[in-house]
Parts: sequence; structure tokens; C-alpha cells
Amino acid sequence: MHYGSLLAKAREAHVRIAIIGLGDYGRSLAFQARRAPGLEVVAVCDRDPQRARAALIAAGLPADRAAICDGLPAATAALQRGDVVVTDDGDLVARLPLDVVVEATGHPEAAARHADLALREGRHVVMVSKEADSVVGPLFAARARAAGLVYTPVDGDQPSLLIQLALWARTCGLTILSAAKSSEYDFVFDPATDIVTCLNRSAPAPGFGALWAFGDRDPAGVVAARAKALQALPQRTVADLTEMGIVANALGLGVDRADFHAPIARTGEIPDLLVPGGLLSAPGSVDVVNLLRRPDEFSLAGGVFVTVACEDRHTWEVLREKGHLVSRDGTAATIVNPVHLLGVQSATTILLAALERRTSGTDTTAPLVDLVARARVPLKAGTLLEAQGHHHEIPGTDGELRPARAVTGSAPVPFYMLSGHRLRADVSAGDLVTLDKVEAPAESMLWRLRAEMDASLPAR
Repeated sequence: MHYGSLLAKAREAHVRIAIIGLGDYGRSLAFQARRAPGLEVVAVCDRDPQRARAALIAAGLPADRAAICDGLPAATAALQRGDVVVTDDGDLVARLPLDVVVEATGHPEAAARHADLALREGRHVVMVSKEADSVVGPLFAARARAAGLVYTPVDGDQPSLLIQLALWARTCGLTILSAAKSSEYDFVFDPATDIVTCLNRSAPAPGFGALWAFGDRDPAGVVAARAKALQALPQRTVADLTEMGIVANALGLGVDRADFHAPIARTGEIPDLLVPGGLLSAPGSVDVVNLLRRPDEFSLAGGVFVTVACEDRHTWEVLREKGHLVSRDGTAATIVNPVHLLGVQSATTILLAALERRTSGTDTTAPLVDLVARARVPLKAGTLLEAQGHHHEIPGTDGELRPARAVTGSAPVPFYMLSGHRLRADVSAGDLVTLDKVEAPAESMLWRLRAEMDASLPAR
């Protein structure tokens, strides 16, 4: 992206935006959008309007300009006064005179409804809610293109950042062996105590120092030993699978292992692992790395990277000498973007959509893979499946990325279509959660949109 031309346009622009969902991401964006040239937040929406109002005031908006509104007449009057509309009505937001709707609720049903209405009202949509995007994102992208609008992932989140890095690599003529992200939180090893910590969880790891480096051992074997030694720490999350499924659909990449290899690995080890002959069976796959480091070492901070083939070995040996990440045998190199700044970065996506009608993703998004649920424990008929917690996981299940298929008969149900619905039959441990085991809702925007998208998918 050429930021010079975008910045010049932004300085002359007036892009009116609304933010739906004032959690961590929306709050960060509300703060930054008031400082980015060319952007004006005209409305915010949250289930708790007082929380949304507080976020605006924290971002620097005078308290008397944050107007809690109930209904279109009150919101219209607030805008005419120059106030910012604060509401708990997501449907209201898309009907206001604005350019871009940023959907950041993280709620799959609500996000689908808001995006659908925003596109119908002629608004560009910046989709932060990966939960809905993983189910019907390709449909929204196609609808937006047909209407001359933009439906896009968002800078600051890993899918958009990784898609752009991969597109840059392809533009440079590089062959992508894998595209991956560092998982949300590092595995930090303290050699003084033999303890590994991931965020607020720690695991004693006596003798872990012997697994710190590959040495002359098989890298895959060392990685397997690390995973076993740290089995008390979660090594896979549904959130990572969700995001990387979006990347696979945008870039046409594959999935080497349905639940990812997810190695616990140091930064310099990645080009030896996420390659064919390392952990991968074929080139062109998405995956995740649980970054292993000491407390005094640099973190990738949830950043993204592509591993590419070193087809010009001389050049890459020169680059190795400069400190770039090249595999031990010189056949692959990892290129890192160690940036994951949430709403701090999102202005670029919003401006790109509004001023240049371009996405931060691709124009070729297709439904290639689905995130689905596999029962980790027996699940009884009547169980309410509800996405919960920071990573929006459904208790008793694990996520997998499988080839996308129409949701009919005994096909697996996409993970976030399950949320809020009950099982109509038992699901055995180890089985996928399929449509014939789920009570389908009488009315659901997300399910209806998926049925529309399924017309282009195989029924198997």
C-alpha cells in the first residue's frame, strides 16, 4: 500500500463512520479514529450505551456531544446538532447518513445482521467480527462487489495483515510455502526457574532447557517433545483457526492439518518447520506458531509471516548474513511483519474503502474452507452450544478447518452457526457436530445467509 497518496486524500476527505461493538477493538478504534486525518465517528453502538459513551469521552469527545438516542428521529436530530449518536440499536446505525460501518461485536448472529443491512443501505463494511466472516464472508464480499461497495477485513487484525504480506510476496515473485501467524500470547521460558508462562498460566517444565535448541536433532521431534512437556498449556485456539480460515479463503491456500501443527517454536526456527519436509506435507498452507522465547527476547506480538522458497540461493545467503530468517539448509526463508495493533491500525482500511473503494483483503475471496466443531467429550442431546470466553470457544468442542461444503443432511455445521443452538441428538466424543444433530433455528440471519452462499458449494 502506498500511504503517501492515501494520506494526501485523507487530508482532504471527510469520511463518516459508525462503530458497532465497543469492546477492546471498538474502543481502540474510537480513540484512534478521532486522531486520524479524514475520519469522523458519527455513531457508536453497543449493548451498553453508557459503556459506549464512556469510550467516546475517553477518546476526547466532550461529554455533552455524546448523545444517547432511541430511534431514527432522535439520532437524526443529534447529527444535525453535530453530536455523536450513541445507541444500542445496530439496525439504526446503518440507516444513518454515513460512509463506513465497522462491525466489531464479535457476535456471529448480530454481525451477520448488521453487515447485511449495511450493504443493503449502501454502506461499506469493515468486518472485525471474524465469527460471522468465517461463515458467510465470501457471500458478503461478492454482494459488495456487485453493488460497487467494499466488504473488507481490517488492518490491525491478523487476517488482513497476513493477506497483505502474502500478496506483497506474490507481487515480488516469491513462492509461498506457508502463511502463518504467531498465536495471541507467547510461551515464555524462564531458564532460571524451568517454568513456561503463557499469559496468566504457567507450567513447570523441568529439563526444558534441553529442548531449547534443535542441535543436530530432527526439528519435528524436538517440537513434539516440547508439546508433550507443555501439555498443561493450551496450544490451539478456535480464534486462531477462525482467522487463518479467513486467510485461506482469501488467498486460495490449503490446510495441511485440520487443527494445525501449531508448533511451539522460536522465531529463528520457523523456516525449518513450516515447510514441506519440516512439518508440512505440501507447500501453500496456513498454520499457527506458538512463539517460544525467553523473557528478555523480542516478541512477534501476535505478528504474521510468510515462509518462501529461496529460489535464488545467493541472494538469500546475503540476506542471512544481514540477520534475515533463513532455514539451516538455505532452501526457505521466513519474512515477518511483527505488528498486530488492533484498532490503532484500522484507519488505513477505512480510508482505503471509502476513498479508493479497495479492500485490505482480496477481490477473490471464495468459500474454500469452513471452521467446524469436533466434540472433545460426549455431548448430550439438549446441550446448549454457546461460544464463550475471550477466544469465543464452545465448551466441549475443538475447532478444525475442513473443505467447505453445503450445510445439508449430515454435513458439519460451521462453528459459529452452532452458537446459541441446542443439540437434538447425542454427539460422541471425537465426532464432528453435524446438521442432523442440531436443532436448526426457526429464524436466523446467519443461517439464512449461509443457505444463500451454499448454492455455490458442493453437497457431499
